[in-house]
Amino acid sequence: MAISKAFKQSLVKEFGGAEKNTGSTEVQIAILTAEINAITAHVSTNQKDFSTKRGLFKKVSQRRSLLNYLERTDIEKYRALVKKLEIRK
Repeated sequence: MAISKAFKQSLVKEFGGAEKNTGSTEVQIAILTAEINAITAHVSTNQKDFSTKRGLFKKVSQRRSLLNYLERTDIEKYRALVKKLEIRK
């Protein structure tokens, strides 16, 4: 259900540019997207796991807030990130 540390580090390198750039909006959105995808697979097989479902909703809401911030501040980065992560189809 959780993503590995190595996978997180690869996301940081890919979206943050440097290994230590973990706080950038793009990196946070990429990590949240990976976590959301992992939790979604778990919730689809365990429909009665309500606490995990609540955690999923919190992560989706946090990602939505970060996406709104990125859209307000830098529309080009927002569009590139949404396309790269395939958040909207």
